Amino acid sequence: MKQKIRCFYCVLTLFFSILCFGQNIDLYEQFNGRYDFTFIGNTLNPAENNGTTDCTIFTTATATLNLNPNDSVTKAYLYWAGSGTGDFEVQLNTIPITAERTFSVLKNGLDYFGAFADVTTLVQNSGNGIYTFAELDLNAAINSLTYCNIRTNFGGWAMIIVYENPDLTLNQLNIYDGLQGLQGSFANPEIINITLNSLNVIDDVGSKIGFIAWEGDSALAIKESLKMNGTALTNDLNPLTNAFNGTNSITGATDLYNMDLDVYDTEDNIAIDDQTALIELSSGQDFVMINAIVSKLNSQLPDATIAIDALERACNSRFITVDYTVFNTNSTNALPSNVPIAVFANSTLLDIVFTFSEIAIGGSESNTVVLEIPIEIPIDFELLFVVDQNDSGVGVIKEISENNNTDTLPISLFVSPGFNNLENLESCNEGLGKGTFNFANYEEAVKVEPNHTATFFNSLDDANDNNNRLFNLSNFVALATPKTIYVRIEDENGCFTTTSFDLITKNCPPQIYNLVATNSDNFYDTFLIYGLRDIFLNFKLSIYNRWGVLIWTGNNNTPDWDGKSSNGNTIGDNTLPDGTYFYVLELNDPNYQNAMTGFLELTK
Repeated sequence: MKQKIRCFYCVLTLFFSILCFGQNIDLYEQFNGRYDFTFIGNTLNPAENNGTTDCTIFTTATATLNLNPNDSVTKAYLYWAGSGTGDFEVQLNTIPITAERTFSVLKNGLDYFGAFADVTTLVQNSGNGIYTFAELDLNAAINSLTYCNIRTNFGGWAMIIVYENPDLTLNQLNIYDGLQGLQGSFANPEIINITLNSLNVIDDVGSKIGFIAWEGDSALAIKESLKMNGTALTNDLNPLTNAFNGTNSITGATDLYNMDLDVYDTEDNIAIDDQTALIELSSGQDFVMINAIVSKLNSQLPDATIAIDALERACNSRFITVDYTVFNTNSTNALPSNVPIAVFANSTLLDIVFTFSEIAIGGSESNTVVLEIPIEIPIDFELLFVVDQNDSGVGVIKEISENNNTDTLPISLFVSPGFNNLENLESCNEGLGKGTFNFANYEEAVKVEPNHTATFFNSLDDANDNNNRLFNLSNFVALATPKTIYVRIEDENGCFTTTSFDLITKNCPPQIYNLVATNSDNFYDTFLIYGLRDIFLNFKLSIYNRWGVLIWTGNNNTPDWDGKSSNGNTIGDNTLPDGTYFYVLELNDPNYQNAMTGFLELTK
């Protein structure tokens, strides 16, 4: 029954092959060291679906992991697949598992799915024993007439276990995954090619390749083949013409219905120095999907990588100090000494430095280099370190990967921050050049960038050393002028520059109080003129009575007039009578050419 339906299904592919979609098989992860791999897994089908009309499918299946005592689990990846759009919430040993990645194939209008989860911690904790996969319920999907009628009802699970053992040879393991399907017809078998890249074949002894495949049937073997680099793969369980036949190469089982966990020796299928391998699958009837491929090759190569660790810059300097580390982590051999490292600023080669010592597998070496950045390089540039590259742009050692040798870091050289020029400030002379100033607004006015800081100092040394900062900016008293105030503008990197402005006093017009009240209450007891003494140092003040007779003269060296005469017209002790008097104030200042005159009252 199934063969006829399958043939009809295959005929449909001649017309609707454009409706086949999936995800290409690509490299997922690589391991280099004393590693090997194994498979475990099981089908959910009670029988091969090609030989029964019963579309019942299980929701639970078990498999046993049996590693050697010295095998240490490095990674465990769980895959599951089936008919329909997918069930991505399952259990492994009663622990809920959610798919981290999903795959799908649309073949002639029907959906098939795959799923992935990293279960490393679970397997490391559980170790050897029985693993129960559960809660994958596909009955609703496969019981539809569509899947049943063409016998593409299937479900199953598999696990790739990568393990390390100190007794193993140094190997390279590559895990490739995706989901690609094929079917074809007797007249036009479908062929898909999968290129396995990132290989480094040093020795083909002990090399092998494993496949996780879904939906293959042992009863269907029409123009079916699995080739590697043009040579058909076969083993005791998988004939040349029936590679996908429900077998498990690890356990020898032949009842892994509608799925395959097959491993093949590849010593005769790959050559030393190969960096890729071509997998070719064909089918003239059986519908098959490839979910994952694992390759193991003997490999003894270093793998140099590099990281820029730290950077030191100084203000206004084009010399930078860079700490870096060369690693040989994902490797199977030591990295020799004197490996060149090319250093670039943008595309300009700055220097070639070298590793000092041999770096062991998994080891590293840290060094420091001082670089001068040419003046033609802008202050913002990209620093690039390339390990295993000489001044001709060529690598000198063979590595596991030639695509992981660089590290970059965007850099801005430190330069002194800019600033806005500040105008000098003027204030009235309070005596002998003393003045009070407000320059609080200069704290923001001087800055070009709002996130910079501006601080004020009495001297340039204090500004450079950031000592004795001035705080009272809104009521700053300068005891002598002109006085220079120094400003330190600093950016977030600690780079600073300085500028300055001057505080200047000027002789403002004096304020005259036209009353002298000699009543000994210390209030108007003398002729008050504010802003005169110690400001207009050469002033002359003359007092006249109402008849124009000079009765008193004074200057910066004499006391204020207290209502007494120094030139006659006195009563008793030179005391003058109450009345109106006249003053003449000569400031003798270039800015005040005319004398100030006026009347004042004298009263007892």
